[in-house]
Amino acid sequence: MSRIHEALKRAEQESKNTPTAAVAPVEGESYLDDVLAGSVNESRHDAVENKATPVAKENGAPQNWLDTVPRLEWKPDPKKLLFADPDRHYEPGMEEFRTLRSRLYQLREKNPLEKIMIASALPGEGKTFVSSNLAYVLVRQHGRRVLMIDADVRKCHMHECFGTLSSPGLNEYLAGEADEKAILQRGPLDNLYLIPGGKNVANPSELITNGRFKVLLEKLTPMFDWILIDSPPVIPISDGTMIAKHVDGVILVVRAEGTPVEVARQAKQELQIRPLLGVVLNRGEDQAGYSSYYYSYGTKKNGNE
Repeated sequence: MSRIHEALKRAEQESKNTPTAAVAPVEGESYLDDVLAGSVNESRHDAVENKATPVAKENGAPQNWLDTVPRLEWKPDPKKLLFADPDRHYEPGMEEFRTLRSRLYQLREKNPLEKIMIASALPGEGKTFVSSNLAYVLVRQHGRRVLMIDADVRKCHMHECFGTLSSPGLNEYLAGEADEKAILQRGPLDNLYLIPGGKNVANPSELITNGRFKVLLEKLTPMFDWILIDSPPVIPISDGTMIAKHVDGVILVVRAEGTPVEVARQAKQELQIRPLLGVVLNRGEDQAGYSSYYYSYGTKKNGNE
């Protein structure tokens, strides 16, 4: 018994001398308020990004499975992806996306928010631009894993932003020609994944509603912190409304002096099956390149936008 007692005392003493892991403080609403007020400089913002606490998605098999996805040599279009160049910090439009990210985290504190659909009323309003840059700014936070899905299967463009292959992609999965492993792409940036639209098909609406899209999200959601879905335009076709049934919320992109007010209201009405998280206003001007994009974002207050 004396040996057992001595062993227990020695183990207790060793545990007291073992240092415990320090937990870095997480900045809360006061920091978010600073971001929204535009009073946070870039260096402080990057420091906070690097301290962000990773979400517990590293549960063995899923993480290892994603790590086996081959890396492709993406060649991002600098005119469409503001954050593709790590040396850029102050280009027009970048801070608006950081603000959008902060607002999403505010909303996430109140309700579950992982799967977000980026929609527009009509084609050409900038939803793919918003989806792609929002993905980049989300994944810049340390430990965050982000998936982009090009669900605009009639007119796929997201792969062009990243300079990568369009196929195999979502259409092949929905048609039962490929599994989720075959359609996932990973570029040079850690934790950023893409499912492109895939090849052209004759029956996209039937594919969207055949049940496999829901299955895909059920399989992949536990592996990612954010899933951004670039949807088809809402007004011309019904695909976007069908996709909205499977997400946690919708961001609507409208173009200033381009989207008719009544059309935007109709799109909002179509998307009422899921919470409208806010509106991104694309106030594109006549300047060339990425500097022509400016966005603002508003969340609901007392039921009004």
